[in-house]
Amino acid sequence: MFRLMVTLILLTGVISTVSIAQSKTNQPPLIPMKEFFKNPDKTGYSISPDGRHVAYMFPWESRLNVFVQEIGSDKATRVTSAKERDIAGYFWANNERIAFIQDKGGDENFRLYAVNIDGSNSKDLTPFEKVRVEIVDDLEENDDEMLISMNKDNPEVFDVYRININNGEMKKIATNPGNITGWLTDHDGKLRVATTTDGVNTGLLYRDTEADEFRPLLNTNFRETAEPYMFTPDNKALIMGSNLGRDKTALVIYDVKDKKELKVLYVNPDVDIASPVYSKKQKKLLAVSYVKAKREFHFLDDGYKNLYDKIAAKFPADEVVITGANKEEDKLLVRTFSDKTRGSYYYYEVNNGKLIKLSDVSPWLNPENMADVKPVSYKSRDGLIIHGYLTLPKGADPKNLPVVINVHGGPWARDNWGFNPEVQFLANRGYAVLQMNFRGSTGYGKEFWMSSFKQWGKTMQNDVSDGVKWLIDQGIADPKRVGIYGGSYGGYATLAGLAFSPELYACGVDYVGVSNLFTFMKSIPPYWKPYLEMFYEMVGHPEKDSALMHSASPVFHVDKIKAPLFIAQGANDPRVNKAESDQMVEALKKRGIDAPYMVKDNEGHGFRNEENRFDFYGAMEQFLAKHLGGRTGK
Repeated sequence: MFRLMVTLILLTGVISTVSIAQSKTNQPPLIPMKEFFKNPDKTGYSISPDGRHVAYMFPWESRLNVFVQEIGSDKATRVTSAKERDIAGYFWANNERIAFIQDKGGDENFRLYAVNIDGSNSKDLTPFEKVRVEIVDDLEENDDEMLISMNKDNPEVFDVYRININNGEMKKIATNPGNITGWLTDHDGKLRVATTTDGVNTGLLYRDTEADEFRPLLNTNFRETAEPYMFTPDNKALIMGSNLGRDKTALVIYDVKDKKELKVLYVNPDVDIASPVYSKKQKKLLAVSYVKAKREFHFLDDGYKNLYDKIAAKFPADEVVITGANKEEDKLLVRTFSDKTRGSYYYYEVNNGKLIKLSDVSPWLNPENMADVKPVSYKSRDGLIIHGYLTLPKGADPKNLPVVINVHGGPWARDNWGFNPEVQFLANRGYAVLQMNFRGSTGYGKEFWMSSFKQWGKTMQNDVSDGVKWLIDQGIADPKRVGIYGGSYGGYATLAGLAFSPELYACGVDYVGVSNLFTFMKSIPPYWKPYLEMFYEMVGHPEKDSALMHSASPVFHVDKIKAPLFIAQGANDPRVNKAESDQMVEALKKRGIDAPYMVKDNEGHGFRNEENRFDFYGAMEQFLAKHLGGRTGK
């Protein structure tokens, strides 16, 4: 099967600008908020190993559930019955059975379930409270079993179990000594590699067979990447993403006997690699992706390149991704999308080029009413190039616009080009939206990432501020109508922006954001505890860096906040505890700051339930309109 192996500022000069036509046309119609944030029509398609059926997610009782449909048939069978919360994810366990995961109220303690494709024999395979399940290997060649890991015996570490997908019978096959954070099987489903950490140093353990003891293979500092994606086809070497001895992560083959890189398959001079594409049937690597402004591929196989180019040529205006295949790899699932549409799913037959449209993801959104998302870059006050995306409201004169600065979460993640419902919603309301990949954002190499260490609220925040100043200097932003919004770390950046550069912002929206670095570090989930020393080096140590952390925690600087602030929080958030928002709201109210506060008792780190999204974005729309002057709708 094709697998996309996914690896869990004052301006000193403008580097590039957006070519902006001085449009005098009318703005598009005001699209109801719910059209942007309601559940998709059909999404998350997956094809069965034998290629006879597709499964997909579709709303039922306002929740995304799994449906199965025979290819060529007009009838589908709903096989899950989630009413409290969307199904979090699913996959084919075999031709007759679907496996899926689900948590409760956003606590991220995912359980594993399985059900037949006719909806019968539904089984909770891991009926354990406060236990999180992760998939190690679905064992494609084994119709009855898969490998999972669970923190059942110790909430901080995950052991590996072989589990029967029909009745839930399981056997522990690997006990975690306490320092293992990940497991990898070979192409025969044998558990042969483990990733370890002492909090700062990362190691790889290896064994030739499951009968052998694990032995050390490689040790690195967490600042370096040596991530095993898979074994080579002969199961004798590792295909890895590695930046050992270089700044950018490359695709390499690593010799487990001599403990060294055998070959660099691909390295990009500008960005890290993202995901290799592997054919299990052909037993070869086909391509590797990387992301500059948009996703690109370096092809390692001419046949796959020809296949991809043939499909992509049918959609010249869209990005195209092959998202799945049957076992024979002659029947594919294709997803298209762009900055203006969530796109569509297609079924493609390799042998005859037959292409069948399965569905549009959000057919009610007209791409003609959406705004262009343009890649931009600017220079930070200390000379770094900051890349990002600027979305201007369609039909508006791009001068003195109200602006929303949309800061991504992570913070060690990145924004990408594509359809973003939040961005298009804000643009439809008349706001320009700037998303920036500030220092620490991933994909731009080791040095760029490391430049963020212990810089929360400092140079990381400067990168955000300098994006605001760039927009003002370009004449795009009305300096009196700039708001800031983000979730998770983006929520922290919102609070930090209002506290540390209050002159820039007219208002802010904090969505499940960190307010106090001390309490945040104390409340992380137990399964993050092995990484605590790493967090200390990346964010700060509560004792050794107490002055730094105090200076970077917005809750201690509410006296500097002048702008109104809207805060939203999930009560069951395991990552950013509700106390982060509670203490911020309390401190603001003591200062007499307008701080509307929305708490959802059945949510975690972000709102998954449709009605909660409606409440949040509806309140956000009114809040921004009040303070920035954008349009409002129903």
